[in-house]
Amino acid sequence: MRWMWVVVLGLASVTWAQDESYLHADFRRETERMGDACKDFSFKVLPGCAIELFTDHPLHIAAGSLPAQDGFGLGGAYAVSWDTQNQAWRLSWDVDAVGTTNGSWRAGGHMKLIHLGTIQAPKPVIPKPGETQKPVKKELKNFVHPFTVFNLYAQTISLNKLNYFGLGDETTLAGASLFGMTQTVVGGSVIKPVYELPAIRKLNLALLGEVNGRFVDIRGESGQSVPSLESVYTNATAPGLISQPGFVQLGEGFRIEPVIADRLELNYTGKFEQFFAPSSSTNSFLRWTVDSNHTFYLYGYTKSAPASPDTSGNGPDTCAHGDQGCPKVSTSWNRNGFVTARVLLSESINSATSAVPFYFQQTLGGSDINGNMSLGSYQDYRFRAPNLLLFQGSVEHSIWGPFGAKFMADEGQVALTRGVVGFSHMKHSFAAGLTLRAGAFPMVSLVFAWGGPEGTHNIFNMNSSLLNASARPLLD
Repeated sequence: MRWMWVVVLGLASVTWAQDESYLHADFRRETERMGDACKDFSFKVLPGCAIELFTDHPLHIAAGSLPAQDGFGLGGAYAVSWDTQNQAWRLSWDVDAVGTTNGSWRAGGHMKLIHLGTIQAPKPVIPKPGETQKPVKKELKNFVHPFTVFNLYAQTISLNKLNYFGLGDETTLAGASLFGMTQTVVGGSVIKPVYELPAIRKLNLALLGEVNGRFVDIRGESGQSVPSLESVYTNATAPGLISQPGFVQLGEGFRIEPVIADRLELNYTGKFEQFFAPSSSTNSFLRWTVDSNHTFYLYGYTKSAPASPDTSGNGPDTCAHGDQGCPKVSTSWNRNGFVTARVLLSESINSATSAVPFYFQQTLGGSDINGNMSLGSYQDYRFRAPNLLLFQGSVEHSIWGPFGAKFMADEGQVALTRGVVGFSHMKHSFAAGLTLRAGAFPMVSLVFAWGGPEGTHNIFNMNSSLLNASARPLLD
């Protein structure tokens, strides 16, 4: 294993100059770390060697679950991170590509720019008469919190197996069909903290914005046990089936994340999106979403791993900065137990002559196209509509080391019109299983779901944070 990694690094770095560049130094240090971690091919060193392979930088193995039904992605990533000369900005960028056994793939380039603030030298203290001059501390005062974060990205994802059962919550399993989709997203997003007033600072308020170009291509999927989408549905029953114009998608919103009494963490997000199809007036629509998460820590508020400056996660591309490296597996779990409660409400607005394309409509059931689980006992993408209401609750507790146990309960509904969204005709589901939180590795979950009238469902998911550094744009 060690010689394979040395060959890969050797192709990229070739030789070291006496006055080596930042890039050469990065490769040299990674070679040294890999040599230490994989010095012997034995079971004892295998875990440490695997951690280096998957989390070290600038090169590492990229892995993670692609959207449901399309398998586990495996590939490679190249990530670089550095501070500007005056340390006011931290820049990181990466390129990655992964593929699955069914031919699905994802590839893209991403850049993150974090504004750390203006560095100011400490002001010397003028001594009073009779006092001696106190030495000035060498450290500089750096306003490093809060941070403004910019994300720029260009990515393409091609999925060969997606379920479609029709629209609304009254569809049946007999209406099952399959389709394939390729979507390219080019754009950027920004997170701007608001901290000028003490009262606002306690709310941990941030403003959100994004501008994306979205280009979708829908294709049939034949040769499976269920029919292809276009053989069962029409453009009336699957809006957007005939043609998929390019979209300009804008988004504005806010996020608040206060911590109350060192026990309760709130995470509220409100978002308003506009989807414009310049070449087609029948596909444009608006959407607003309110997502409220509540987390109660049984033993006090602590993070499972040191947060990155933009609090978007601890994937290896995000935490691979300087020589600090990523958090160790042995220190990855210090949240011994927590209870969560979530309410998600999303509604779409369109004119009498337009319809929300089915491929941009959100879903409940199993896992959705962004990897989020809801109503787990149902098949993936089981219920699809422009409007959605979801209640989720969960309890998670550590068992041993990075391993934990989790229980979830969901109630949800989709609706074709906004006036129908309510508490009637709600679907329910339960799930229980194991989780793994290991340093910079993403959270892995294996759960068994039951409770709905359509049977049970086993769901395995590995968070995609190993795939790149930047916050990914949602696919729906």
